[in-house]
Amino acid sequence: MRTTVSLGLALAFAGNAGAAEVTIKNDSLTDFGSAAIVWGFVTGEMAGSWLTSPCDGNLVAVQIFWRSPSGVSADVIGNAIHIYRSGTFPAPGDEAQTIGGPVLQDNALNEWRYLDDNNTLPLIVPVTMSETVVVAFEFPAPPEAGVDPSVVRDTDGNTSGRNTIYADVGGSFAWFDSATLGVNGDWVIRAVVNCTTMSTDADVSVSMTATPTAYTAGDALQYTIVVANAGPASSPNTTLVDTFPAAFQAPTWTCASSGGATCPAGSSGNIIGSSSLPAGGQITFTVDGSVAPGTTGTLSNSMTAVVNAPATDPSGTNNTASLDLEVAASDVIFANGFDGAAIILRPVAARATGRPPR
Repeated sequence: MRTTVSLGLALAFAGNAGAAEVTIKNDSLTDFGSAAIVWGFVTGEMAGSWLTSPCDGNLVAVQIFWRSPSGVSADVIGNAIHIYRSGTFPAPGDEAQTIGGPVLQDNALNEWRYLDDNNTLPLIVPVTMSETVVVAFEFPAPPEAGVDPSVVRDTDGNTSGRNTIYADVGGSFAWFDSATLGVNGDWVIRAVVNCTTMSTDADVSVSMTATPTAYTAGDALQYTIVVANAGPASSPNTTLVDTFPAAFQAPTWTCASSGGATCPAGSSGNIIGSSSLPAGGQITFTVDGSVAPGTTGTLSNSMTAVVNAPATDPSGTNNTASLDLEVAASDVIFANGFDGAAIILRPVAARATGRPPR
């Protein structure tokens, strides 16, 4: 049983990334953000994050947020921090490196760049662009719920396929999807990658479809909008704008994300907000509304994604998707004035040639 407590946290950083370094993470925790401490671990169990590199380079640091309710507990020495190659979720692959006996300071985003306490053996794990690695913290002893510090998760949902627990189930250890064990957020467990050739190019694209493909005034209409980043770089500050046409009434929407992407806030009205889109990340909007009675002509809608610094978009031609819908065929007939009145056909009288009428 995993137990949690939610609280506001002030991030205290134990290290800083250099200019060519990128912090990779799944969590959404920011300074003074809301998060939850998770207890319920026993000796030897692990909490792990599946993290994707944005570039070719070296993983040179790992970070773990460690917190107690008071924020002033004594330092804790963990069993180890394990860095694995990707495997088949939720079980990682081969172990690439181990940091033994890491010291964790309460109420801090602790960072480790060396394998030993003397800071003589640097942490270096070669990675390639879009490669996934797993960073897992191994507990030395069961933290006491409500008292001791432990690992922390964010509070806006558990990203599918990105969070694991190595758990003791009846004396046998196995890897589990953390969501199946009741963890409702992403671990604040991160890594730092030093990109050898760091590109800022983020090819963000937008596509849009509608159901049905032709509208009927007064009926329901649904838009599906997909925003994706083909990379190679992340686009952490992507502005999304869709101002729906006035004839599209009472729009409500949901947003689903994958690949570490984040959805903008909101669920109704126009879509105006910001999203983080890692390379390979994608968000999908499903928008439901109805077409105002009496609507005629072309119904036009468009979504635009603006890639902001530090990223740049190498192709600006696919950042806007526009969709023009025409009125359904049955409406076109009656819009032209045919109201269903009967048309009477009369026989043609025979002419004086003696031939029968044709």
